Amino acid sequence: MQPQASATEAAESPQHFYITAQSSLGELRPRTLKHGDTFALFDRFGDLSAPQGTAEGIYHEDMRFLSSLRLTIEGCRPLLLSSTVQSNNAVLDVDLTNPDLTRGGEIELAKDTIHISRMKFLWNASCYEILAVRNFGEQRSTVRIALDFAADFMDVFEVRGFDRQSRGAVHSHTCGPEHVQFRYASLDGVSRSTEIYFSPQPRELSANRAVFELDLAPKQRRAIAMTVHCKVEQSTVERNFLVAIRSARRSLREATRRAAAIETSSSVANEVLCRAMADISTLVTDTEHGPYPYAGVPWFSTAFGRDGLITALQTLWMYPSLARGVLRFLAATQATAENPVRDAEPGKILHETRRCELARLGEVPFERYYGSVDATPLFVALAGLYWQYTADRETLDLIWPNVKAALAWIDHYGDRDADGFVEYHRRTQSGLANQGWKDSGDAVFHADGRLAEPPIALCEVQAYVYWARHMAAELAEAMGDQALSAQQRERANQLRDCFDTRFWDDELGMYVLALDGNKQACRVRASNAGQVLFTGIATPQRAARIAQTLSSGEFFTGWGIRTLSARERRFNPASYHNGSIWPHDNALIALGLANYGHSAQVTQLTNAIFDAASHMELRRLPELFCGTQRRRDKGPILYPVACAPQAWAAAAPFALLQACLGLEIDAAQHVVRLRHPRLPASMDSLCLRNLSVGTARLDLLLRRHGEDVAVNVLSRQGDAGVVVRL
Repeated sequence: MQPQASATEAAESPQHFYITAQSSLGELRPRTLKHGDTFALFDRFGDLSAPQGTAEGIYHEDMRFLSSLRLTIEGCRPLLLSSTVQSNNAVLDVDLTNPDLTRGGEIELAKDTIHISRMKFLWNASCYEILAVRNFGEQRSTVRIALDFAADFMDVFEVRGFDRQSRGAVHSHTCGPEHVQFRYASLDGVSRSTEIYFSPQPRELSANRAVFELDLAPKQRRAIAMTVHCKVEQSTVERNFLVAIRSARRSLREATRRAAAIETSSSVANEVLCRAMADISTLVTDTEHGPYPYAGVPWFSTAFGRDGLITALQTLWMYPSLARGVLRFLAATQATAENPVRDAEPGKILHETRRCELARLGEVPFERYYGSVDATPLFVALAGLYWQYTADRETLDLIWPNVKAALAWIDHYGDRDADGFVEYHRRTQSGLANQGWKDSGDAVFHADGRLAEPPIALCEVQAYVYWARHMAAELAEAMGDQALSAQQRERANQLRDCFDTRFWDDELGMYVLALDGNKQACRVRASNAGQVLFTGIATPQRAARIAQTLSSGEFFTGWGIRTLSARERRFNPASYHNGSIWPHDNALIALGLANYGHSAQVTQLTNAIFDAASHMELRRLPELFCGTQRRRDKGPILYPVACAPQAWAAAAPFALLQACLGLEIDAAQHVVRLRHPRLPASMDSLCLRNLSVGTARLDLLLRRHGEDVAVNVLSRQGDAGVVVRL
């Protein structure tokens, strides 16, 4: 993700990509929709009416194509009755009514007489809206409904606070009795415009306002349709509302069918899982290489390498086609040459890609940017795990050259000083200063609070490399390259021994956060050490110490594990990376704890994250929330500019369930393995349907029996078995 600097750092060293916060997304409670490269943030009324400097708007390819939209009835804002995004995330439904409308001191139209329902959805770079207006009064009424609108064509980086020196002008005009156009004079040569269509024809139409006069008999209903099309070059719009919504719903159903279905005995857990799957389906964008989960709305609605890889890793067991799409996309966008401005080096895996004007002009380096130290080993590791879970030879043959190129990057560019560890150091001042998953400017530091100087070797990155080498060894065997397989196993073992010597700190009870550019240890207790466990690099004794430390009050809050111990100098529960709680971080830690048999802590962590989700609006886990201690009768505290929905947060519940079940899939042996399966306290049973085991499918039912879990096969398609190890 983009860095979120502390206030101190922002003052000392200007952060071009820092996300400013004049208002909180939690305060605004935006209603979020997304389809493909288009997303929208509305207020609870279905309007775009937030103060300047906030994120509301309709965006396409990281540019805001509609910045203002306000509905009024007889010049007044309606009263809000209800506002919700449907459980499948496809449609925003808003119900409104008129306030008391007076003239000359007398009530001319009593409140609650006129009901207005708004139905909005996105499809193929367009926002569709149906306004249904109904008169529930006993008398015929004539009401004026007005829609005011504007477009500023700001890049998402400008909305986030980036100060650009020049930008194109915006021109608006009516193109006919039912059509308005906003045209942007782009500086990058790309033709962009916002096309707004109305049906029926408004009584009055100007470049910024449409007015409808509706004569309504008692109980009569009239409809108004509005389409906002984000036009880039010569794109076309589907004007038929019914055709568009049928297509949108069909696409969403097809997306959800790709994954296994999960149902538990807990209605709350089912709501959390339903919203999580809907969020993933919403964020997944179909590319020419397959489905890819965009990272999060509003700030990261694009392809991020690390985020896509971790989302795919967390959902691989129940959504393998997503991992295939991620691997193929990242293989196709792998760097093939050095480009210091983009932090690109041959074999390196993408950090992010953008198509906005600022990126095309080079004012921000993210058109295709490679400043992630961990995406490359995670790509190799996911490739190996995907092969284990699917035995998909076609994909392996396709990406095998990319896997070898990634290994070459690890050996050469990743370890420039040949000390056995992979480090990062941005190539230019325009790049990201920190390039691990905690990429805010103040996330890597020493015990006394001093920021670490690059090049920096993060503890979890070394573990990812260890895991990548073991996965590469298995892939090499499958490809018939025994020499490469033996080489990777040997290098993995060497790394394990060296890592234990240099990174373990007995006094801390865990691995140090990092080694700085002088090879000095950052003796800081951080959740990064917990992520080390799911790679298998730690000895059982080290894992037990880490598990004990993470379960203590300095880390575990009752809502989850903090990113940083409360004892550390830079701890702040409301910071981006230094004390907050990230659901995906907790899920990866849970997978690691499960690897070492710490089942009680896994279920405790799962209960905590599911409990947190149950307190969130729409039962939706955000990107992160504050790391405050859990208190009776008080829910978790929101982080002001967290993305929601966010891909790896939405994927976290599925990884947590996998950790509870100790679930592994061996496609070569046609078997599902469950190691010490447990169910969280809130669930007495769990049903898995359409679980893929290579080309076979299984439906499983798991029921609690005391501390144990009984497993029944409900149905089987193809050759697949289940092995349970209690």
